[in-house]
Amino acid sequence: MDESALQLVAKIGNQLRRQTRPNKDSVVKSLREATVAFAELEQPSGPKKKEATRKLEAAIEPLKETIVKGLLRHRDKDVRLLVAICATEMMRLMAPEPPFEDRDLRDVFKLLVSVFAELGDTGNSLFSKRAKIVEIVAKLKCCVILLDIDCNDVVLDMFNTFFSVVRKNHQQTLINDILSIMAEILNEEASHPLLDVILRNLVKEGTDTASASSQLAVSVIQTCTEKLEPLVCAFLTSCILDRDAVESELKEFYHEIIFRIFECAPQMLLAVIPNLTQELLTDQVDVRIKAVKLIGKLFTLPEHHISRKYDDLFKEFLRRFSDKSVEVRANALQCARVCYVTNPSGEESQKLLSSLEGRLLDFDDRVRTQAVIVSCDLAMSNLRYFPPKLISQTTERLRDKKIPIRKMALQKLMEVYRCYCNKCSEGYIAISDHFEQIPCKILMLCYDKDFKEFRSQNMELVLAEDLFSAVLSTEERTRHWIHLFSVFTPLHLKAWNAILSQKQRLQSEMRTYLEIRKKEKGNDPEDMQKRYKTLFSKMAVSFVDPSHAEECFHKLNQMKVNNIFDSLALLLDESRDARTTRDKFLQTIGEKHEDFEFLQTLSSKCSYNIFSSEHVRCILDFLSSNTTGNKHLEASCVRLLLAITSFFPTLLRGSEAQFQMLLQGSNPINDRLLEVLAQAGKHISLNLSEIYPFLERVCVEGTRLQAKYAVSAIAALFDTSKQLSSLCKKLVESLLSEQNIPTVLQSLGCLAQHCVSTFESQAGEIASYIYQSIFQVDLSDCMNSFDDASGCSNSCKLKIYGLKTLVKSFLPHGGTRIKRQVNELWDILSTMLLKGETVDSITSCESDSACQPCIRLAAAKSVLRLSRKWDFHISPEIFRLTISMAKDDSPLVRRSYLDKTHKLLKRHAIPSRYACVFAIATSDCLKDLQDDSFKYMTEFIKDYSREAQAHRTSGAQEGLVTSFPAYIVVFLIHLLAHDKDFPSEDCRDGEIYAQFCYPLFVLLRDLVNTSNGDGALGILKDSVLNLICIFRAIKKAEDAIDVQKTYRLHLLADIGHVFVTSTNRNGLSSSDGPGKILLPSSLYKSNSRGLAPSCFDERFVQRVVHIFKSNISLPSSTLPKSGRKCQENSIKSNVIKGDIGTGTGHRQKLALSPSALGSDGNGAFKKSEFSLGKEVVSSCDSVATEVSLDDQNVKRNTTTLMENVNMSKSIGEEHSNHPSKYKITCDSSGDIQVVCFETDSGATLTDGSLKERPKQNKRKKASVDTSVTEVLGMNDDTVARRTRRQKKLNYV
Repeated sequence: MDESALQLVAKIGNQLRRQTRPNKDSVVKSLREATVAFAELEQPSGPKKKEATRKLEAAIEPLKETIVKGLLRHRDKDVRLLVAICATEMMRLMAPEPPFEDRDLRDVFKLLVSVFAELGDTGNSLFSKRAKIVEIVAKLKCCVILLDIDCNDVVLDMFNTFFSVVRKNHQQTLINDILSIMAEILNEEASHPLLDVILRNLVKEGTDTASASSQLAVSVIQTCTEKLEPLVCAFLTSCILDRDAVESELKEFYHEIIFRIFECAPQMLLAVIPNLTQELLTDQVDVRIKAVKLIGKLFTLPEHHISRKYDDLFKEFLRRFSDKSVEVRANALQCARVCYVTNPSGEESQKLLSSLEGRLLDFDDRVRTQAVIVSCDLAMSNLRYFPPKLISQTTERLRDKKIPIRKMALQKLMEVYRCYCNKCSEGYIAISDHFEQIPCKILMLCYDKDFKEFRSQNMELVLAEDLFSAVLSTEERTRHWIHLFSVFTPLHLKAWNAILSQKQRLQSEMRTYLEIRKKEKGNDPEDMQKRYKTLFSKMAVSFVDPSHAEECFHKLNQMKVNNIFDSLALLLDESRDARTTRDKFLQTIGEKHEDFEFLQTLSSKCSYNIFSSEHVRCILDFLSSNTTGNKHLEASCVRLLLAITSFFPTLLRGSEAQFQMLLQGSNPINDRLLEVLAQAGKHISLNLSEIYPFLERVCVEGTRLQAKYAVSAIAALFDTSKQLSSLCKKLVESLLSEQNIPTVLQSLGCLAQHCVSTFESQAGEIASYIYQSIFQVDLSDCMNSFDDASGCSNSCKLKIYGLKTLVKSFLPHGGTRIKRQVNELWDILSTMLLKGETVDSITSCESDSACQPCIRLAAAKSVLRLSRKWDFHISPEIFRLTISMAKDDSPLVRRSYLDKTHKLLKRHAIPSRYACVFAIATSDCLKDLQDDSFKYMTEFIKDYSREAQAHRTSGAQEGLVTSFPAYIVVFLIHLLAHDKDFPSEDCRDGEIYAQFCYPLFVLLRDLVNTSNGDGALGILKDSVLNLICIFRAIKKAEDAIDVQKTYRLHLLADIGHVFVTSTNRNGLSSSDGPGKILLPSSLYKSNSRGLAPSCFDERFVQRVVHIFKSNISLPSSTLPKSGRKCQENSIKSNVIKGDIGTGTGHRQKLALSPSALGSDGNGAFKKSEFSLGKEVVSSCDSVATEVSLDDQNVKRNTTTLMENVNMSKSIGEEHSNHPSKYKITCDSSGDIQVVCFETDSGATLTDGSLKERPKQNKRKKASVDTSVTEVLGMNDDTVARRTRRQKKLNYV
């Protein structure tokens, strides 16, 4: 022991003890000297330990006395620090016995705690001295003395101090010393107050200080697990089972405490975790939510395998996904996200995904929204292994009934798809059909008309700007487009075409506008404004808000900055980079421009941002380098190219050489590439001398489809008719030499459509060959070449091909004038429809009966094609035979004709009267044909009703009844009246009439059904009024073909009138209807004998309607026997696909099948007004409707109703002189006046085209002249007595 140091300590102690009022400086100086001296002293040891201890005790006694009596309570920080150092040195030297009395130790430790409180100031120069004190105290383990002297408050204060001063930047040695002090106390005596301090700091979050104190708490728990476990378990268990009884404020944070403790010392909670099951089952929603959150966080700790250790808890947690509380289910979904990301390959994660899938169909929209978000986030976190089924289920939320969910699904799924595309480009994942379905589902949103953001106007922007990330290369985008087309369905393609068509129309109109603007000077300003307004209204349709867009277009037109319009022109240039050009345009505009948002959208729609020339080049590169021979992707690639060039053919510019090489090098020839050439031929430049021989060879030696496209390509590529003339001669030579006749016939037919003059120069030879060498051949001559696949012999096929060629020759493109006579074609079609033969001289036999359905079907389809331009020349007989295809013996004929008619009507390509076939086909024995007939008829009524209503609203066809679907009743009644199965005149069996009138009933029922008018009261009102007026008109006319059948027309009109009036609950007056009704004069004529009395009384007609309505709701067992048998023995479509030969018998009594009529049937019949002369239509309770019409609102002007005319230029050039049509008017007394119309200008044919030709056989000639009759008199005060002549109208 250093004697000098010991003496110095004693000396300093005596000096300080003698000073009664020492100043600070002297005290600090003395204490510093003392601390230096203490540092040189060591604890006594060795044989003289006792003596040395006595000397040491005597030496420090003066200083100790000074510290205890005054310095412990000194206020200066420097003094207090030096006193603390001296005190700890004394304890070090005197250990294990404390140098202070028990009464003084409390003040000593309080001093030490106050010094510890300065440890947070790590930058202070005295920090090291304070840390040294902690180190000495930790080594001495002297703090346990506080427990012995009942200084628990000082211990608690020390714990709080340590947690408050600990910092992340503290040296680990200091933290270890602090932990050692705390652990020593806890191991000696753990108490609830100390536990509260530890747990409170355990759950601290946010600042660095909080994080350090939290980590210190973790270390304390890990160090003192055994001592703290009973206290922790007791506290947490009490919180779980009886939280209200717990007094500690920490009970509000016990879930977080459980999680933090489980992270650091999971073994401590073995008795606590199972109790969480009780919280998942409690009635308190907030508790269940917290428990779900906690357990979800626990599952994020994969190294602990809590789901395996606590299986019951995991199962109960999964049940919370179907909890009755929305908040609980939503929080469970949030937990699923975190759990899956932590361990995506675990078995528990798959169970979580199954629970997530169920929430995608949750009844609450908030939960479904959360499920969509979570599902998409999880997919992006693990694209390679994420279940495809769950992706598919998520995309279905794009069809959710709630708009916000659909918007969220769209946003998140776009994020998923972008992520997927980026990963594909990085090679992380291969292209997958499951992810490619995302854009497919997004395209289906275009069919949602209720929400403007999902319409095609906005979906274009989605495809252009949001589908791919900006950094994705054009080559990668093209790869995905190719795969997309491989999974496209017709519905996807339809939506796709709608978007591109809209974009193409806008670009075209914008080009027109820019051209007009350049030539504005010198033109009439008023005329220019009108032209601008028309263009702006057309372009505005491409925007979500057309009215706002049109207003912005007008503002744009007022701008005087030419740079803007020059930039717009550059955007329309397909050779420029769309993104760069658009960025420059927007930079020119500036974000501060008031219409910047509109111009931003406009620039997107004008630019080639979906597809560009670069995309086309990538497609051709893929086709050229498809070394893998993937035929599926190759076909998809060509379809994509065709889709692009259909709307933007100029994008093929610059790639002509590569395309030509690809086309001519393909083996076999790719039909689709030929179609691309046919569409884009006018817009590209090819080496014509090289391509023409190839195309000519295809026209002669290729397939029929290839020949069609090859002829179109030649017509597009060559401006003059020289090549077409040369081609025509070669085709005629090949035809006469009988080389590949099917293809040559196809080429000739297509050539006739493109160049009428060239074809007509050879028409005589072509027609002669077809009539003599093809049509005159007996089918039985070639039965040895029967084709089992198609059901037709080769001879039969040739006849059909020949017919198609003749038909096409009368349907030229561009409305070119036809100089040839069409009458002979009508006679051939009539023979085909009637006998299934091409000429009358050939007699049918059983051996050729299999081919007759093919010929009848081809003839019927030919009539449909011709009807668009030649409907005025179609005789009633041909029309009736064509519609009768719905009753053909062959199921395949009926199916094919029904589908073809539906397709053409949907495109508005044929007159609407051909929709009668749907009503006739509703009595088909085949269930699927019957169902499709109902569906097609409903679609027809909805579509044509909307269009007629729109036309009337716009004033385009003011007052025309013929434009409404109800007008086809005029034709259906005449068809039924001439049906050979019409009940005999003396028949009074109401059931037979109800069965026979079934097509009329179902048509009328659909016409007056509110759902078929999309709930529009105006459409329903028009249908009812038009039908009533039509029936009244028919009652005042007679049959123009067979006067003896007039009573049938009147009976059917009576039945229809009673049916309609019995379903009308609105009390509509017929005076509100149109004043005049046009009836086709080929079917109806004026009744010069007056209104003949009906041979059927009112009660009989009512009974017929009643029988029909009553049978609607009957089960099949109660239906008439014959009808039930027909229903039960019907075969399905798989039988239809078989032999085209004789099918099941079709003409029979109809069963009024409830399955066919659905649930829209009417209830019991109530007596109604029957007389057609009465003004007020009675109502009937059998039809439930909310329509309430005010007579004042449904008044109609009594203007003449003209036929809906499609005045195309080609029609006006194809027809010649027609007979007059008659107007039948009624005065107030009901007398009918017949007046003659004067001839209007109409379509023209060559002179004598409709003159009588010598009859080829004894039967009635098919090509008869037809006319139109107009029946008036719906208003008693209207009297028409004027005469004029008019040509026939083109029925649409």
